[in-house]
Order: sequence, then C-alpha cells, then structure tokens
Amino acid sequence: MGFPCGEAKRYTGPDQKTKRAAASGRRSRHTLIRMSHDDADRTVTTTGTTAVTPEEEVARICAELIRIDSSNYGDGSGPGERKAAEYVMGELAEVGLEGTLLESEPGRATVVVRLEGADSSRPGLAVHGHLDVVPADAADWQVDPFAAEERDGCIWGRGAVDMKDMDAMILANIRHFARTGTKPARDTTFVFFADEEAGGTYGSHWLVDHHPQWFEGVSEAISEVGGYSITVPTPHGQQRAYLLQTAEKGIAWLRLRAHGRAGHGSVPNDENAIVRLAAAVGRIAAHEWPREYIASVRELLDTLSTMTGLSSAEADLEPLLATLGGAQGFVRGTLRDTANVTMLESGYKHNVIPQTATAAVDCRFLPGHEDALMATIRELAGEHVEVEVVHRDVAIEAPFSGDLVESMKQALLREDPEAAVLPYCLSGGTDNKALGRLGISGYGFAPLRLPADLDFAPMFHGIDERVPTSSLRFGARVLGDFLRTC
Repeated sequence: MGFPCGEAKRYTGPDQKTKRAAASGRRSRHTLIRMSHDDADRTVTTTGTTAVTPEEEVARICAELIRIDSSNYGDGSGPGERKAAEYVMGELAEVGLEGTLLESEPGRATVVVRLEGADSSRPGLAVHGHLDVVPADAADWQVDPFAAEERDGCIWGRGAVDMKDMDAMILANIRHFARTGTKPARDTTFVFFADEEAGGTYGSHWLVDHHPQWFEGVSEAISEVGGYSITVPTPHGQQRAYLLQTAEKGIAWLRLRAHGRAGHGSVPNDENAIVRLAAAVGRIAAHEWPREYIASVRELLDTLSTMTGLSSAEADLEPLLATLGGAQGFVRGTLRDTANVTMLESGYKHNVIPQTATAAVDCRFLPGHEDALMATIRELAGEHVEVEVVHRDVAIEAPFSGDLVESMKQALLREDPEAAVLPYCLSGGTDNKALGRLGISGYGFAPLRLPADLDFAPMFHGIDERVPTSSLRFGARVLGDFLRTC
C-alpha cells in the first residue's frame, strides 16, 4: 500500500528552554497540586514550578532512541545496546535517579532502576522494554531508518513500533515520578533489556540467571505488543478495540541437517543431501497443523463475534478474522502450531554434490504443545535429517482477569470510554518468557490509540516502521495513569 509522502522533517523535541525547565523540576520536595485534565494533567509544586509531563517529552525521547543504531543481527556482530543504555542512564541521571547498567558481554547492556511504591506491602511490578532492534536496509525505506524523521504526524524509524516507542513512554513516566516526587502504586522495577530480538540470551535470560534479586517480590509484569487499538466494523459503524496480550506461543528455532554422499555433479547420486533436505522441507511446509483455541483466543473470537455480528464458528471464521485488519496475522498465528522454513545453506561449488545441507525452521507452539510439535517435526524430517534445537523458549499464558488486568482496562477506558478491551495471544515472543521462570505473570501493555487507516501490526520488523506522535502522547498518559493506580 502507498503512503502519503509529505515533506519530512527531523524531530528535534523541545527547545533548550523547555529542556532547562524540565531539568529544574527534578525531585521536588514540595507539596504537589494536581491541575485539571484540561490543562494536560500537569503536576506543579507549591512554589509554582510546572513539571514537564510525560506526554510533552515522550516523542523527543522516542526520536532520540531511534537515532541510536542498536541493531541486533543475532550473531554478535551488531553495535550492541551500550549507547542506548548510556542514553537511558543519562535521562535518569538528569532527574536525579541512579540507574544500574549491567553488561552480559561487552556492549550488551541492560539498565535497571527501581522506584518505591506508595504501598510497599503489595507484591511488586516489573515494567520492561528492550533497547535492541532488528536490522533495517535503508534502500528499502522511504526515509533513513535511523534518522527519526517526522512525517505526516508520525516518527519514522527502526524501533518506532518495536519497541522504542514503549521505551520512551516508560522513561518519560519514570522521569515524571522523579521530578514530582510522586510514586507508582507499588514497588516497581523498570528494566530496559538487551538482546530481546535474538531470544534474550544476553538480556532478560541473563539477568534472571545472574541477577534475579532485581525481581525479588515481583509478581506481575507488563511489556510490549499489547494495548494497541484496532478499529472494528460493527452493525452500527465502527468501534475501537484494544488488544491486551495475555499469552505467548512458545519458540523452537530448529536446524535441520541432511546427510548424504558427496560426489561429482555429473554423476547420478541417490543420496543427495540437498534432495533429502528439500523433501523434508516440503513435508514440513505441507503439513496441516490442527487448530486449537486456547482461552485467550476463544474469548477474543467470541467477543469480536458479538461486536460485529459475524460467526466465530471454525467453518466460517474468515470474515471475522478479516475485521482485525493488519492484526489478523498475529491472531492467525495463534490458531494452531506453526513451522516456517527461514534459511537454507548447502554446497560450495557448482559441480560438487555436497555431503550435508541445512535449513533453519522457526517453530511456534501453543501452551502445552511443545512435545507434540517436536515429535511431529522429527517424523516429517525423516531418517536422513537430524533435528537440532538452536533456541527454545516456553509458551506462557496469564488470566484475563484480576486487579492488574482491571487496572489496564480502566486506564485505557478513562481515555477512550467507548472502546472495548480484548485479550489475545501473541504468535511471537517477548522478555516476559524469561520473567516467567521466576513465577512472574506477564502481559503485553504498550498502550497506543491508532488511526483506523494505519496498518500497524505488520510494521513489527517491517519496512517504513512509524508511530503517530499523538499515539505516543496517548500512551504516555495511559501508562502513567496505570502506574499510579495498579
């Protein structure tokens, strides 16, 4: 689809006068006065100093983070997260907070900061983002993917959606707590992880393995890929619905290795490793994985059916899925287990039949399905193809009920009262998987109210990634409201 291409400009954020005013508002010890919502819900001190609100600086922070290339190629060759982590540390220090920067390997940096809550007797909350992004080929983009240009009301760049937008919302709210002396509702550990885009080996899993004390007392967590809006057609027009992520499929990244007999390319060979691998790949691609609807998927489909008047029966599901717009890809991926071939490698010369051939397969399984999926893949691969697990991570599922879920719902509905809030399962994965090893229930809640015509979900890891500045401001308000009331 084409996009309007108005004149682009670099987003520079507030001027120096505004920045100096922001710095002057750090950690006030004066009594706080809450002004009306019509005045941007500003917080002021009794001395008359007005603190910069999260929504006033969230776009600046997002743009500045995007300009730091933290591409994660998955093989250790990227720039790492250190510069982005140092930026976060600087933004914390500017408002008088001392963050902790931890490196699992040189350049692979995670930042942690903990804020005391208004009620420290309650279980703690973790709020986390990740600082790495997937690579971007500038030749494919309309703009420089690391310039953070503003065009048509959006900030464009790699990470605008995944997930420097949420990083900015989190950081803007932390700074506001520090400036005003206010507290989140409960003790809150904020984390900016390294390496999420390659499974968290040098980020979330490393921190859980080596520094679990940061999560002592934490019972629940929120992070990315949930809380954004879609616009659903209804019999009476349209209605916004926010997708609250309550589950994630598990991950199994596999390497298929076919063995055969090497030989000259001119000689017939019935033990060709490439042919054996191709047959295995063909069987896996053709396999029809059975559908099974976990609780979050079933509730999503049934609620959508009520909203739209369309059937949620399996035999007639396509019209209902179409109402999800760009988000339907994520949802389709949660109706069954999946296995997609993503890379092939073999051979070194045109006239040589190689002895081995390999393929990478990205498998995603529903909760409770890992053993069955692995058994199926091994059967489909056949006797001459080994199946090696390169990386695996668990499927997780949390209830769409309870005080935390209600707090997320109400924070959204206070800003958008006519909307619906629906559960969904993510076909991908987040750092909530690592925290799940500590018994922490994880949700996706990066709130964004999006224009109906913005095809948002396909921009995760996509080309021309961008986020509306109005959506960032909305998210900063909603996240702050949630943190104060959860």
